[in-house]
Amino acid sequence: MPIPVLICDDSAFARKAMTRSLPDGWDVDVSYAGNGEEAISQIEAGKGDILFLDLNMPVMDGYQTMEVIRRRDLPTMVIVVSGDVQEEARERMLSMGALDFIRKPIDNAKLVSILSKYGIYDGASTARKRASDTNANTGNSIEEKLDAFRETANVAMGRAGENLARLLNKFINLPIPNISIVHSNELSMMLTHIDTEQQVSAVSKGFVSPTIKGEALIIFNDANIASIQQLLGSDKSDSEGAAIEALMDVSNIIIGACLNALASQMNVRFTHNSPILLGVHCPVNDIVDGSITRWEKVLVIEIAYTVASENINFELLLVIPDRDIDAAFARLIESQREGMLR
Repeated sequence: MPIPVLICDDSAFARKAMTRSLPDGWDVDVSYAGNGEEAISQIEAGKGDILFLDLNMPVMDGYQTMEVIRRRDLPTMVIVVSGDVQEEARERMLSMGALDFIRKPIDNAKLVSILSKYGIYDGASTARKRASDTNANTGNSIEEKLDAFRETANVAMGRAGENLARLLNKFINLPIPNISIVHSNELSMMLTHIDTEQQVSAVSKGFVSPTIKGEALIIFNDANIASIQQLLGSDKSDSEGAAIEALMDVSNIIIGACLNALASQMNVRFTHNSPILLGVHCPVNDIVDGSITRWEKVLVIEIAYTVASENINFELLLVIPDRDIDAAFARLIESQREGMLR
């Protein structure tokens, strides 16, 4: 009798990737949920003896879902599958009853090892794609492309968050990335997390491959800079140079990790320049509107990082010109298929 398996993730792209990662020959009946609320209903309906659970989701996230499962003592074995790989996230979910924690994108051998460890799957020790799911191709609509980029950004965001958490020794709150295609002169309208009346400072780094180029920007609220310096243990003076050094250190950590994770998922190599200080103590519109105007229309990935315990927040923008969107999407799909065949 097939084992009821439930995959809970707000991204259709991620759900397909997870399905394809299940070992071939494993007798399962797979169901899907787009958020924790849907997952709870599916478990109560008997469709989730095993639950693969994402953390960052709308409506009800993974932490809230795990709390409901524990409180109601629902009959499911939970394996977390997340782009947020901070040690605190892992420890929190394990303490709430999750069996294990897998980082995205899925390592098939690691998945099989975990399933075997808990007696869930006793098949061959080598991981293979599920033959029955190889025809489940991702479509080419703009919605599906944006979903794929959102999931890719989610993984990149998590890698950067992990590095930043280690640097600052603080838990980093990670949001669901906001993805849009906009005219470059409308970019500042996306920044809903930044008060346009406040002064900001920003750092930029360009990146390029043979078919994809773009720019990464980090925008800091000036009110947060002293707190960032304190967490870094950097020069505690109020000099402009010390503040800029702290911003450049954080920017290098975040942008570098994000670009490396993006390149890995697209199976490309990005060449990128040294970070550039775009502006200090400026209105956000002056910084954003003056940096991307060379491209008329752009894909924008917006990630709002927050250190809630210190009231620190800053924005990361990954910007790709619209003419490179199809090339980037094609690389994502090709890389996913190559991963299935390995």
